[in-house]
Amino acid sequence: RGGRTITEDDALDHIAGYSCYHDGSVRDWQRHTPQFTPGKNFPATGGFGPALVTPDEVGDYTQLSITGRLNGNVVQQASLSDLIFSIPQLIVYLSAFTTLSAGDVILTGTPGGVGERREPPLFMKAGDVFEVDIPGVGLLINPIVAEI
Repeated sequence: RGGRTITEDDALDHIAGYSCYHDGSVRDWQRHTPQFTPGKNFPATGGFGPALVTPDEVGDYTQLSITGRLNGNVVQQASLSDLIFSIPQLIVYLSAFTTLSAGDVILTGTPGGVGERREPPLFMKAGDVFEVDIPGVGLLINPIVAEI
């Protein structure tokens, strides 16, 4: 459900469900401005799904783990208890300056291990497959394709 100026105590009551998201940023465009917006808004760079799992099915979200795999190799792994800002804190912050509506999607950010920060850097390319795996929530599998 939506709302404005939601309290931290009430925040979890505003969640319809949890899912997986693949943030496939276009890194060279991400540096065009001080904000990431250009690199995060190319067509088909973000995958969502494969399902929406209700909070009662998930239980304590902080017990969930998330794994990112590139071509079957683990490149990211974390627990949702490792978030810099908890999900209730994100809801409080966002609802302080905008009205949240039922159906809005809030993304928490990516775990450490992004390819750009690796030595040597590791960038996805056409033909690669990236997976986001949150046991109990879903497995999102995204083939990487070249822009047409």
